[in-house]
This record gives sequence, structure tokens and C-alpha cells, in this order.
Amino acid sequence: MISKFIGNTPLRRCDALSTRYHTNIFIKEEFHNPGMSAKDRPALFMIKDAIAKNKIKPGGIFVEASSGNTGLGITLIAKKLGYCAKIFVSQSCSQEKIDLLTKAGAYIEICENSNGLHDFNSTQFRAQSFASDHPNAYFTNQYYNSQNIRAHYKTTGPEIWEQTEGNITHFIAGIGTGGTISGTGRFLKEQHSKIKVWGVEPRGSILSHFLQHRTLPDQTVAFDQIEGIGRNFIPGSFDAAYIDHIFQVDYQETKHIANEYYTQTGFTAGFSSAAVLASLERYRDRIPLTKTDIVVLFFPDHGSRYMSKLYNERVHHPSPLQTSDHFNF
Repeated sequence: MISKFIGNTPLRRCDALSTRYHTNIFIKEEFHNPGMSAKDRPALFMIKDAIAKNKIKPGGIFVEASSGNTGLGITLIAKKLGYCAKIFVSQSCSQEKIDLLTKAGAYIEICENSNGLHDFNSTQFRAQSFASDHPNAYFTNQYYNSQNIRAHYKTTGPEIWEQTEGNITHFIAGIGTGGTISGTGRFLKEQHSKIKVWGVEPRGSILSHFLQHRTLPDQTVAFDQIEGIGRNFIPGSFDAAYIDHIFQVDYQETKHIANEYYTQTGFTAGFSSAAVLASLERYRDRIPLTKTDIVVLFFPDHGSRYMSKLYNERVHHPSPLQTSDHFNF
């Protein structure tokens, strides 16, 4: 069973961060999944759901609009089950991710942006169009597929609750499709309503405005390109009901903290993981953390996928896991 290889990822206490912020900080290390990202979880749930409901026949094509990680998860799982994968990525996708998708056997199409189904040049619109025009192709549509939230409600949330022995006080994660924070946040809030669920997005993204006002802003601006998070539309897989606050960070502070964290720990954090670190640093005076709190940071992937974008030239740190090994379920 493929499912036995996905999830049950480690929760590691970070002494450096715990000391820096005078609390207990743990990192949920999702790069231990086969595709080295948290996106293996919804990829598995969406594929299994489509097959179970006969939405695709054997040998068909799974189609997705992705910043890379969901696409890789879908490609690996689809291939293992005898299907193909066609992945639409935006031109901002890192070369490292494109190389991984190619290696995994995905058919790749690069699009102008990922601005949602209303934009003819977006990854979402073109993925939907491709699936509509080709027989036996199924668009998993992570932005509006309920299995995205369900995957984290059924797996990520329970894992964190068990690993912290029910003592978690804060959960902090970047928001892209919204599936991770919505599913995990819902499960955790159901266990204890006082657990704080905090999101992180780039400067200019609209999700924090929506969370506060439940409306879209009158005007939108281009948001900072922190790969994997941030939106200028509200995905269907974003459930604001289980989120307490969303912090905004910018690209430069995210890059700075990523390199600083590497210098201090020798670990290369992924792009949205670094954004979570940047939110802790920027808002440290506004975040009331105590010495007894249990704070879980969600690290959805690893910095090896962003070396060309995120890290200084002096950083040449190999992945702690050999990706090629993880391609084998």
C-alpha cells in the first residue's frame, strides 16, 4: 500500500529556535514523505478519491495546477498506480522543482501565472481546459478539492496531536491552497478550542484581509513571490473558520532568515518554511508566547528545492534525504 509510506513524519524540537524565542518550538518535518513534501498527503487522497468514484479509467492522465510539490506527489503516485500526470506550473516555479517533475516522468507545461480559474493564462485555467478537452483525463484541482482539506484533517492534525501528547498550544503554517492549515487547524481546534492556529502569507496576498473582513479587498496588488504561498483569490480549500490570524512577510526578510537559520543550524529550510520563521521574527513582540507553550511550525518541504532562489551562493548544503531514494515507495 502506497499510503503506508506517506505521513507519520517526525516532529523535532528545535533548540535554537526554542532558545531564541524563549518557548518550546517543534518542527513538523514533511520532507520525510516520499516526494519530500507535505503535498504527498492531498495528492494521495485526491487520486484515491478519483479512482474510487470512477472519475478516471486505468491508464488515464491526472492533471494538476501546482507550484511543484503537489504536482510531484501526483506524478509519483499516479505512476505507481499505472496512470500518467500532466502538471501545469507557473513561470515562477523553481528550476529545481521542474527538474524533479521531469525526472519523475511528468508532462510539464509552463504558464504565465497561477491567478485562478478566471485568468486564461493561469495554471488553473489551462489545467482545467486540458482535462476537459482530453478523454480519460482528470483535473484533481487542489484549490477546490475537498480531499485537500480532508487529507490534513485525517492525517496531519492527528499526528501532531499525538506527537505533542495533546499539549500543542500553537500551530503556524504558510497558506497556499489553504488545505494544510484548514484541515490541520480544524482537527486541532476540535481537540482544544484554545489552540492558536496562525497562517503566514506574502506581503500583498489577500487571505489576511479576507480572514478579517470576510470580503475581498477593493484593490489587489502583486504579492511578494514566496513560492508555494499567497493568493489573489480565495481557494475553496481555504476555510477561515479555524484560523485565528494570518501574518504577512516579505521576500527579503524570508530570504534573510533562511540564510541566518542555515548559518546557525546547518539546515536549509524551504521557501514557505522560511516564511514561517520570518513571521516569528517580525512579530516576536506581538506574539505572546510563554515558556510552557508548545509551538509547532509546519515545514512542508526542504530548501534543496529553492537553492537558486532563496540561498546565497556560499550555501551548498545537500538535502538530508536522497530524493531519488524517496521516489521508491
